[in-house]
Amino acid sequence: MNRGFYTIMAAQFFSSLADNALLFVAISLLVAMDAPASLTPLLKLSFVLFYVLLAAFVGAFADSLPKGRVMFIANIIKVVGCALMFFTIHPLLSYAVVGFGAAVYSPAKYGILTELLPPEKLVPANGWIEGLTVMSIILGTVLGGTLVSERGTNFLLSFDLFGAMGITSGAEAAMAVVVGIYVLAALFNLRIPDTGARYEHQERNPVKLIADFANCSATLWRDKLGQISLAVTTLFWGAGATLQFIVLKWAERSLGMPLDKATNLIGVVAIGVALGAAMAARMIPLRKSLNVIPMGIIMGLVVTSMVFVHTVSVAYPLLALIGFLSGFFVVPMNALLQHRGHVLMSAGHSIAVQNFNENLSILVMLAAYAIMITLNLDLDIIIVIFGLSVAGIMLLIQRRHTLNQREHDSLGLIGEGKH
Repeated sequence: MNRGFYTIMAAQFFSSLADNALLFVAISLLVAMDAPASLTPLLKLSFVLFYVLLAAFVGAFADSLPKGRVMFIANIIKVVGCALMFFTIHPLLSYAVVGFGAAVYSPAKYGILTELLPPEKLVPANGWIEGLTVMSIILGTVLGGTLVSERGTNFLLSFDLFGAMGITSGAEAAMAVVVGIYVLAALFNLRIPDTGARYEHQERNPVKLIADFANCSATLWRDKLGQISLAVTTLFWGAGATLQFIVLKWAERSLGMPLDKATNLIGVVAIGVALGAAMAARMIPLRKSLNVIPMGIIMGLVVTSMVFVHTVSVAYPLLALIGFLSGFFVVPMNALLQHRGHVLMSAGHSIAVQNFNENLSILVMLAAYAIMITLNLDLDIIIVIFGLSVAGIMLLIQRRHTLNQREHDSLGLIGEGKH
């Protein structure tokens, strides 16, 4: 990997670190407001909303400018969203603005990989980016939990700097730290090299952009490899976002852990994902990427075993295993999807299609979880429904791939050049 790749990784790490820390700061604000429990998963829902609403437009925007510049603009939007919380704007609205910036950021973040690297390096590159993203989740989760804890608040307010800035509450100090991390990510964005990739003039007419996006989406779903990899990653991100909130609720109910301690469990899952991603990057070449689908089925079944766990000593290895299985099967699928998207269309457009489907999945699954919480459904029932649904859908995806192979050897498409 060249120096430009590592600069991209640093920018992604700090931006994602701030995203994850801010989530728990926003959750603590909702708790302080005595907001209903059903609003907590809606935080994530508000974050991903723009991924869906802007899917037809952000891909063209990412391809209209050098990717590093797009990532810089997106981080500035995130800073604005975070700063809104200082002015007592509702956390759901403020976090939605941060999600707007993230939606702009994502096509450039992943699209630049296909511009910078050859196809054979996409799996290792995704191992890097997923590993560092997971590390940012771990540290961001721990950081967020620490910032909102009583000890963290007292520590931050002990600095004269915050007093000089007029910051008098722990929440404001926590948000100031998050803003500082976003600014650091933006500085790395400025150091990302121009890959020299240029695309034909990007359409600006909204109607034509939507039509073009619909055509790109249909192209990926019709492709025998694209449809399988897109289905897997779509399920993964929806399940992952929902599992994050299920774990927090499960830690409170089954393990008796407060929010600042429960965030450690999210970190354990993330460590497992990082290990799985690293192992997949070393063991699974792009041509063997579809062999990991059974891991998704196993992961769904393992999730259901959470209902039998009531001690921290068992919870930690169980969650690490769930994370490991997740990381091992999603990294090769993500690399395959990026490769097919790059072959069939431009990098920015293919990532926009991916983001639309994955975040629509997050919206649907989080909305379903919020409804179940509102209906006071027992958490054990929610966990079993969630785990079996993931395993069942992965089984259907595997069968679809088997049927595709009977019709035509689609694996021969892996590694082919751009059309």
